[in-house]
Amino acid sequence: MQVNGLRALGALVATMWAVEVVNALDSYRLDHDGIVPRNLSHLDGIVFAPFLHVSFSHLLGNTVPFVILGIAIALAGAGRLLRVSLIVALVSGLGVWLITPGGTVTVGASGVVFGYATYLVSRGLFDRRMGEVLLGVIVLLLFGGALSSDLVPHGGVSWQAHLFGGVGGVLAAAMLARPARGRTTAPTARPASISRS
Repeated sequence: MQVNGLRALGALVATMWAVEVVNALDSYRLDHDGIVPRNLSHLDGIVFAPFLHVSFSHLLGNTVPFVILGIAIALAGAGRLLRVSLIVALVSGLGVWLITPGGTVTVGASGVVFGYATYLVSRGLFDRRMGEVLLGVIVLLLFGGALSSDLVPHGGVSWQAHLFGGVGGVLAAAMLARPARGRTTAPTARPASISRS
């Protein structure tokens, strides 16, 4: 299961780099296929944007935390990694599509990176597993400062993607939560009497 998760992560990273090579050879024309706010004909940009980057340095800056955080998720299997990635990418992309100012195109995987981080930080709270809580604390200590500074608006940087990616990570943790070991749900007791109104 862990090997499959790491393979899936490797495939995502390889796809980003392959797309970047093609994009660079094509004078970065693919970047126009990113997220165009409130443009229905460019809704597919929500899917494409995480694989598009404005330069190799932009891609490298996203690849390093993507791989570090992705490994921690991929250890739970390919299915878990892909579900988290999908939820985060959709929430981040829709948020950007809805609230980013017009006349812009947003590309890059940093929204997914933010989602991976907040997923790992919040997962233990939903799963109620001590190991996951500790991992979340470590992620917060290592990445918390960088993540919070990237929520401050900067020219040419989509704080909207970061914010909604973070929201997507928490939603993914809630949606994919596993019950803690040893915790069972008690059967629902039938009420002694039922009143009608």
